[in-house]
Amino acid sequence: MCGKFTAMATWAEVVAFSQPLTLNADQQEADREVAYRVMTNLPVIVFDKEAGKRRVVPMRWGFPDPANWRRPQPIHARSETIDKVPAFADAFSRGQRGIVLMKTFNEAPDVEGPTVQHIITPGDEPALFGAFIWRQFRVESSPDPIFCCVLCTVPANKLIGALPAKRMPAFLAAEDWGKWLGEEDVSLAEVKACLKTVEGVRWTMDKEERAQKAKRQKPTMSDPGGLF
Repeated sequence: MCGKFTAMATWAEVVAFSQPLTLNADQQEADREVAYRVMTNLPVIVFDKEAGKRRVVPMRWGFPDPANWRRPQPIHARSETIDKVPAFADAFSRGQRGIVLMKTFNEAPDVEGPTVQHIITPGDEPALFGAFIWRQFRVESSPDPIFCCVLCTVPANKLIGALPAKRMPAFLAAEDWGKWLGEEDVSLAEVKACLKTVEGVRWTMDKEERAQKAKRQKPTMSDPGGLF
């Protein structure tokens, strides 16, 4: 399942999709692609009910493991049981739902042996809208609660299923943002219905190329650099 994706560093794309978000002064930098992995802080779009507007909150990807909060477990929530599993049900029903924009995302085959990552890139779409569930947790050594999130998943579409892989991220349609974030007064059944497998898309999938480590040269009297 997805454990890595890329996004743009600034929120220019978010502004285009999600008014009334605005760029802060420190977000006026030139846009660049950033890779996010499990345990990193993700920029999660949520609906602030008190303020009546959307905002971005940094959240760690992965709920704390009960035995060791520094270890992420779980990192995914299955859409089929998101309203039944205790770890997710309360957050789902209370509207603790968020969105993260993705430029590309990674998948790996569900087979034994070394993990072979594949990068999925959307065709004409500037971004994909990943659905997340979030919660606050009290942990030792931190006086304040920490925000953590998990990625919602759905059955794999035809492209990703060919790896083979059984699951993929749940991506929201643009018109479902309001339902998922809790801005619209709809039933939980309608909210859950936003989580569906995306088919018939012009995505591409390529094996991720790992950077080759340069071999250390044998040191010589004229070039002793290999000693260090």
